[in-house]
Amino acid sequence: MKKISEILGLSISTISRALKNHPDISEKTKQRVVELATTLDYEPNANAINLRTSNSKLFGLIVPSISNWFYNAFIAAVEEESRRNGYSLMILQSGDDPAIEITNLKLCRQNRITGLFVCISPDTENIEPFLKLKELDIPVIFFDKVPDASNCNKVCVADALSATLAATAIVNKKKKKVLGIFGNTHLLMTKKRLEAFTNTINEKVNKIKLITDHASSTAEAEDIMLKHLKEKPDTVFCMSDEILIGVMKVIQQKALRVPEDISVITISNGAAPKLYYPETTYVETSGNKLGKLAFSSMMACLGGSTFIQELTIESLLVEGGSL
Repeated sequence: MKKISEILGLSISTISRALKNHPDISEKTKQRVVELATTLDYEPNANAINLRTSNSKLFGLIVPSISNWFYNAFIAAVEEESRRNGYSLMILQSGDDPAIEITNLKLCRQNRITGLFVCISPDTENIEPFLKLKELDIPVIFFDKVPDASNCNKVCVADALSATLAATAIVNKKKKKVLGIFGNTHLLMTKKRLEAFTNTINEKVNKIKLITDHASSTAEAEDIMLKHLKEKPDTVFCMSDEILIGVMKVIQQKALRVPEDISVITISNGAAPKLYYPETTYVETSGNKLGKLAFSSMMACLGGSTFIQELTIESLLVEGGSL
């Protein structure tokens, strides 16, 4: 800006107002300033603007992994909405490690973020460091893997409904022996899905034998599937894509036919089920829809809303050929 001022013989304040299209500056002067600024590849100092306005126009997003299909879709939706509304997005991975989460949170504060989206790790017990951002007028939206606390804004998949839809589909197919593989026992979503799935299976007149187990990764799901295969379940329910991949690996290794030898149903963002033939029947939980809902919640907070809400996205059964 100083160089533009020297070349045009105008004050720095005049240059600044011209670049902001201030009505006090003549159109001729504005044109001269803008043309020279373009020629010199002038860009405003974002840090200086942030300090002056106390608004970085930067959101932080902490996610376990960007390679996960669900989180990839979530990130894409939040980034698109952020860009459309004049914000940037800083994406940080926690690897489901609470210590890395806290380090990432510190980075967010140092970069003066305007708001934070965070998916907590299964082992995160204390959310106070996140809630303290409220003291700095920084809204926090917990998404997907959310805390059990009631004093924070959350956007989630309809976990109970998703599990109920899957269980109902199994019942309607008159299955007799079901293996349900659920996620990490510390997660609120696991608790909700397990309870809803178990209740739906057990409340039916035709008794279904239900075996449940838990896996925190694809490798664990593979081991659990191998362990329970000797019990000859006619159906496997997978709580997530990671679990589905481990289960399908065992099914393929054992040359089992789907659905003739064993049926499969999962809760999924929709990408993994399409990798198999026949395509896996799944209950859709859209990362894209959740991302848009999270962004809408964030903008409501920035707009002055003080309501604490837990919002959910709809779930629906998508028929494949695996059940």
